[in-house]
Amino acid sequence: MNFNLPQTYVSKLLRAVTEFSMIEESDRILIGLSGGKDSLFLLCAAALLRRRLKVNFSLAALTVDPLFSDNFPMEILADYCRSLKIPFDGVAVDIKGAIKSAGKNPCFTCAYFRRAAINRYACEHGFNKIAYAHHNDDAVETFFMSLLYSGQLNVFTPTTYLDRTKLTVIRPLIYLREAEIAAALPWHGFKPIKSPCPNDGHTKRQEIKETIAELGKKNPALYHHLAAAMRQSALGELWPTAKTKAEMRENYLRLMSAHSARS
Repeated sequence: MNFNLPQTYVSKLLRAVTEFSMIEESDRILIGLSGGKDSLFLLCAAALLRRRLKVNFSLAALTVDPLFSDNFPMEILADYCRSLKIPFDGVAVDIKGAIKSAGKNPCFTCAYFRRAAINRYACEHGFNKIAYAHHNDDAVETFFMSLLYSGQLNVFTPTTYLDRTKLTVIRPLIYLREAEIAAALPWHGFKPIKSPCPNDGHTKRQEIKETIAELGKKNPALYHHLAAAMRQSALGELWPTAKTKAEMRENYLRLMSAHSARS
């Protein structure tokens, strides 16, 4: 099956892979395929790039079954990958059990075990890159969450090298909005699989998504300002790093000594 997109979509894909050097000759790229709309779109977009780009690289897809249910539709995803001539594999990881035993943030635990499983599979099967379906909204939401919940300006990067595993993570959809990906569903003709996550729609990320949308009603430029603020060039005047007591001690003693001398 040949999958095509309007040129505006293709331009954003090409901008991402070009600007951030995502795809090189002889790359072996493993796609993290959950079955949701974003990863399905990435699967099709990667197949399109394989046809369009003049470098030789290979693709494969991996799905992690988190064991949230007894009937995860693995074979449906396998059939779709076959239609795109992309090799497919699936692994089961008891993320449900890990969340129960960890007793921590379920989203953090789920993401950690998913990434670990995909990284391990990639290393064992000779892949050098992993492609995830994070889009522009994901980046903006992560940036805003970092500011609100950790007091830091932090966001995932479009291309990330993992020192420990020697793998490179790429995010080819980084310039596409979530609404654009949703609008592309008729073009690839595959109905996304409903997330089996019991917390789907009730996460901090969902709260942030709704907060940005609500604030955007009063300030239509809000989203674009947040997206612009993710760039290193956006840094303006900031306070210096807070000093420790030891670093301030000399100046403190000088000030207090001066006060004593006047008394």
